[in-house]
Amino acid sequence: LQAKLLRVLQERVIEPIGSNKPRAISVRVIAATNRDLEKNMAEGKFREDLYYRLNVVPIFLPPLRARKQDIPYLVDYFLEKFNKENKKELKISPELYAQFMSYSWPGNVRELENLVERLVIMCESRVAGPEMVSFSPAPGAAAQERPAEPAKTGPQSLADLEREALLKALNQADGVQVQAARILGITLRQLRYRMSKYGIRKNFSTA
Repeated sequence: LQAKLLRVLQERVIEPIGSNKPRAISVRVIAATNRDLEKNMAEGKFREDLYYRLNVVPIFLPPLRARKQDIPYLVDYFLEKFNKENKKELKISPELYAQFMSYSWPGNVRELENLVERLVIMCESRVAGPEMVSFSPAPGAAAQERPAEPAKTGPQSLADLEREALLKALNQADGVQVQAARILGITLRQLRYRMSKYGIRKNFSTA
């Protein structure tokens, strides 16, 4: 595969499947990796010529903990995205923003995105505060930190509450998935995904 990719980059020609005629292309390649390609080259796992063909304008993106100034912008972006998807108007309190800034995000941007999505889905108030999330900041030991998790709400976790909300909506809709999704303000696809996630049997009608 590496040899084929190198050939395309060098010759700027591809041969579509099912065709014996080469086709000239003009493209720009943006590639990303979380692996140490220089180490892989030394171990013979990555072609040196392909590495230098791809590595024309390298951009090194530090982990999220090293660019805390990006966190508010990312939170606002994900908040707008998931509010729109779930027809919500959730806001983040200044105190929770402060906790976001003090946490080191071992799961990087994906962890932040997942957490904001859970908050939008589960928060019943219009403003999410620090009590909604359980962090374990450990300055200087970021690599050992556990990912952020939804806070416990009394004896129940947010996951328990989400499962209860799904069951309540399905019961209110007499088992009709389309109507239950409408009650929750989510799509049918999202409803089915969450039913599967929480082991809710699919013996509810879709019409």
